[in-house]
Amino acid sequence: MSVRILALVGSLRAGSHNRQLAEAAVKHAPAGADVVLFEGLADIPFYNEDIDVEGTVPAAAAKLREAARAADAFLFFSPEYNGTIPAVLKNAIDWLSRPYGAGAFDGKPVAVVGTAFGQYGGVWAQDEARKAVGIAGGKVIEDLKLSIPSSVVRFAETHPADDAEIVTQLTEVVTGLHGHANAAAAA
Repeated sequence: MSVRILALVGSLRAGSHNRQLAEAAVKHAPAGADVVLFEGLADIPFYNEDIDVEGTVPAAAAKLREAARAADAFLFFSPEYNGTIPAVLKNAIDWLSRPYGAGAFDGKPVAVVGTAFGQYGGVWAQDEARKAVGIAGGKVIEDLKLSIPSSVVRFAETHPADDAEIVTQLTEVVTGLHGHANAAAAA
């Protein structure tokens, strides 16, 4: 079965290594897995229940919800900002968690990966993202992890899509997420 995996990147920077990592996931997705990189997180206003009213939801947030509802699984790419999850990724989780009881995650499989400058590859932020998306209704797959340290050095001259070790590890994550999405659909 073909599985649609929505990729959300927690960095807005044009040269983001996490965005490059997401591009590598799109490029090297195994057969049957369609990794779709969501564009537009920067356009979504901060979550505010006053503007989350049926019929008047901001267009950018509605676009995110539509993409999420069409997804079978989610793959988050999180850098680490001051030891935690970037605001843009947390904001996306907040929008997708609503309306209460009917959020877009709805038990769908979620994996969180990423890269950061530090020696641990952003594990604190990735753990925070797993916590938030799990509370928001996603089924976090705890054994699908990839934290790549020293991103500035590692990817200074090589795009993650051209790094054989990274491609292998990332493909394992996407393959695992694909398997969990198929199992969820069969249940």
